[in-house]
Amino acid sequence: MSGHSKWSSVKHKKAARDAKRGKVFTKLIKEITIVARLGGGDFGANPRLRTAVLAAKAQSMPNENIERAIKRGIGELGGGQLEQVSYEGYGPGGVAIIADVLTDNRNRVVAEIRHLFSRHGGNLGEAGCVAWMFKKKGIITVDKSAVSEDRLLEVALEAGAEDVSSGADAFVVITAPENYTAVRKALDDATIPVAEGELTLSPENTVRVSGHDAQQVLRLIEELEEHDEVQSVAANLEIDDEELAQLTA
Repeated sequence: MSGHSKWSSVKHKKAARDAKRGKVFTKLIKEITIVARLGGGDFGANPRLRTAVLAAKAQSMPNENIERAIKRGIGELGGGQLEQVSYEGYGPGGVAIIADVLTDNRNRVVAEIRHLFSRHGGNLGEAGCVAWMFKKKGIITVDKSAVSEDRLLEVALEAGAEDVSSGADAFVVITAPENYTAVRKALDDATIPVAEGELTLSPENTVRVSGHDAQQVLRLIEELEEHDEVQSVAANLEIDDEELAQLTA
């Protein structure tokens, strides 16, 4: 399985558990706020905002929360000034990791992120040290129980998807960033339910880890994701499906 779909499989197995955490809404609200600030509040002119709102609705966020976040982003409501920052480094086993952060205090958050890397056998690096290993992609996950592979291939590829791969319990649709919205719309129009969808960093190559290294790197990723100001985490790890199932149970 390709690197991007392996990483998507890791995230998909964690999604049901992660969705129960109270911090999910906070992260989604921050994402909507910042993308509205950067690209405006018009869905037609700001596809990243549409993606963020779809993600919020998938978690059953009330419309009024979404509207307030958009208004805060475009300056109609008050709120602290947020900055986007990416932190890069290596986890156990040489796994490359990028954490995207929205923060109002860079000095504090970099110390906290460095501490998390160190505590779990990793090292925070300089800007650009691992970014070259990743490319921005649209990743859409569809449960295997929801659609046949032939039907998904037909709809996704016709709409402009680059690839459709098969994991243990889900299909992963890969798109170029500029085609993500069109592919997502085509799936919606074909009444194919999407389990997850996002624009994310996808690894070009992966590093296989197992045993203690796999356990440690998953703990590092989990703690990064639990941090209030970390919006997303990308990594180029590869773990056998059976071991992954045990570690994420």
